Amino acid sequence: MCNLYRLSAGPEEIARMFDPVKTGGLNLPPLPEIFPDYEAPVVIAGDAPGAARRLAMMRWGWPGFGEIKRPITNIRNLASPMWRSALANPAQRCLVPVSEFSEWSAAPDPVTKRKKKHWFALRGTPLFAFAGLWRSTPDGPRYAFLTCEANTLVGAVHPKAMPVILKDGDDAARWLSASGAEAAAMQCALADELMHEVVVEDPPASGLLL
Repeated sequence: MCNLYRLSAGPEEIARMFDPVKTGGLNLPPLPEIFPDYEAPVVIAGDAPGAARRLAMMRWGWPGFGEIKRPITNIRNLASPMWRSALANPAQRCLVPVSEFSEWSAAPDPVTKRKKKHWFALRGTPLFAFAGLWRSTPDGPRYAFLTCEANTLVGAVHPKAMPVILKDGDDAARWLSASGAEAAAMQCALADELMHEVVVEDPPASGLLL
């Protein structure tokens, strides 16, 4: 389960990558660590058919449902009634801009006795997106993103799952416009050769947690 990612790109870079996107004059500093319940930018469809996509700030964590009380950060079972209607509606899909994401090692480091953060990025691009869903709530909009079976690279650290990655603008456009069945078919792991593990220095605690 991915519960940590980072974003180095600013609004203009996000707009160029996922063009056309209205940034609304959003002033966004680098976010070196984004944890659940932090606010982070997502790209959503425009307010009317044919309107440009727009950048919006949302809190990470879909409201719990039924016996699930705490917010849900990762979406795996698309057959669940909890996700079916949102997945079928392109207006409830979103792009979650990412520079790198992290998975924790399964076992503690023998020297530090602490689990290690492993960071992953895409080759050849400083920016990509997770395939996400979002919804309005009385406390403001919330989002979560899809996960899938891990590829070999990520699976060596976290074998259970990895985020569903949209590697470029074409993938992003397809995610935001496809039918529900076509969107569900995108729940698959990115190829190992398109990714690599990177070294990321731990920053001071940060993020837009309110």
